[in-house]
Amino acid sequence: LVFTEEDKYGLYSNLLFKYFLAEGVVCGHHLFVASAKDHPDNILKELPAPLLDDTHRNELGEEATAVKSEDFQDSMKIAWRYQNLPKIEASPTTSTKFGHYYDVSKTMSPELSQSTKWHSFYLPEELSSQPKMKTCNMNSAYARLLHSIQRIIYQEGFDGSDPQKKQKTILRIGIQSLGSMLWGDDICSNDTPEDIHSLTKFLYVLRGLLRKSLSACIITVPAHLIQNKAIMERVTNLSDTVVGLESFIGSERETNPLYKDYHGLVHVHQIPRLNSLICDVSDTKDLAFRLKRKLFTIERLHLPPDLSDTVSRASKQDLAESAKLLSSGCGAMAIGKKHLDF
Repeated sequence: LVFTEEDKYGLYSNLLFKYFLAEGVVCGHHLFVASAKDHPDNILKELPAPLLDDTHRNELGEEATAVKSEDFQDSMKIAWRYQNLPKIEASPTTSTKFGHYYDVSKTMSPELSQSTKWHSFYLPEELSSQPKMKTCNMNSAYARLLHSIQRIIYQEGFDGSDPQKKQKTILRIGIQSLGSMLWGDDICSNDTPEDIHSLTKFLYVLRGLLRKSLSACIITVPAHLIQNKAIMERVTNLSDTVVGLESFIGSERETNPLYKDYHGLVHVHQIPRLNSLICDVSDTKDLAFRLKRKLFTIERLHLPPDLSDTVSRASKQDLAESAKLLSSGCGAMAIGKKHLDF
């Protein structure tokens, strides 16, 4: 169960949501798309186009050439005493054999998207078809969604009931903007919601369904609208992976030259715990994302050398104060400071 905290305007979290579904189409998995805002048909039509075979090498070659030219320009600016130091990889090292790359400037071809088997759940249509439904102390929309997911899992054999009859595959479940007002939940509009436990009950039952079936689920939630922090703590405990996206749109970092190469930050709040009491802690905690011409990339966040005249005096002071705190640990957040320390 992957829980994604949406950025303020939902632009980049929606893109991450479509990446998850597009990977299912390319791998031949079954899809289940649930939404109360956008129709699932429209979501599938807007999936990014995969870069397969020689195409992705050419596209990545163009991006790599652009990055190398940037590195060459930076090497002309950097001080001579730093040139011989080992270079830190900006992006985490990954194998090209695992996963695929996607072109966000193009949409997936209808032939490829229609080749996969998928199921949809659009809340307005479900409410009109079944006006009354037993809710069992849960939000009516959540109960309908659980009933639909359970029906697909058992009917399509994802629970392992008929392993000999069909080849095993995976059900990818995508739920968009869960917990918003469109789902009939008031946790985003009220500090003391009427039914504070509806979302946690839903996740508890959903996690049970995922545990006993060949399925994986991604959920996007407008966490910045949820004022009650206790709800967020319960949701985090009920999820396997929790990732938050913080966009620079509308913030002071958008115009700050220090962050001109990035479009936002990635916060990894929790990763799966396998046979252990606590989760593994990555050595890289400062991650940032940027949307290139065709690719959406997540990289290690590093600030440029302070040699530009365009950097404001306040930013230079922040850099100087950050340098003093290196002894307290790389990546720690300074108390009262607006920027990360490195």
